[in-house]
Amino acid sequence: MTKTALITGGSRGIGLGIAKKLASEGYNLVINGMRPEDAVADVLTQLRAFGVEVLYCAGHIGIAEERGKICTFVKESLGKLNVLVNNAGVAPLERKDILETSEESYDRVMNINLKGAYFLTQSLANWMIELKKATEDFEASIINVSSISATVASANRAEYCISKAGMSMMTQLFAVRLSDFDIPVYEVRPGITQTDMTSAVKEKYDRLIAGGLTLQKRWGTAEDVGKAVAALARNDFPYSTGQVIMVDGGLTITKL
Repeated sequence: MTKTALITGGSRGIGLGIAKKLASEGYNLVINGMRPEDAVADVLTQLRAFGVEVLYCAGHIGIAEERGKICTFVKESLGKLNVLVNNAGVAPLERKDILETSEESYDRVMNINLKGAYFLTQSLANWMIELKKATEDFEASIINVSSISATVASANRAEYCISKAGMSMMTQLFAVRLSDFDIPVYEVRPGITQTDMTSAVKEKYDRLIAGGLTLQKRWGTAEDVGKAVAALARNDFPYSTGQVIMVDGGLTITKL
């Protein structure tokens, strides 16, 4: 039976890497993003080339009304949801010292990166529970894409770090609650990954990686993260709910 997945922020960067991998494994997809559908037409064509159904739902997950529309769209278009991938996230518009962070920037980052993911998960998890109760062999999982910034402090983008630390605890909390229904919840924590979000700091991290920042001396890719998410979605880690999968090339290993 064909499985389904919703990927927030799935039209670019890490989200697109995840979408490509899941599409290659036969998942029908709903891709959520902020851009209008005609702006992502080429991306949708790429994904449909895998022979799966790919739908697009524009919407801001940080706004309750739009989040509700996303949930309704998924329910009406897919009829079921096997995998929720909370990937949508933004960096601060400006990297500012923690002593200068504005409330506007803090609220924007937290609303999208954490609040949106939290309440989207709450809504869709309740639907997954209904589906589990209705069909004994129905499989569902939730995968949260956070960042090494959940534990690695960057004082010039504090709001981003706090949002990812919050997502890490959110993963554990939903893992605890949804264990009653056999719905595992995981966290994937990418490191320095090549995306449009990191393009502005490419030269900086090129130097740091060459100097030994990561044990594996290369940038991470969206494909690397996609492979990790696909393994979790396949239930390759059936006894690991609530756990963190690091995709950081060894960056966070403490070493002398």
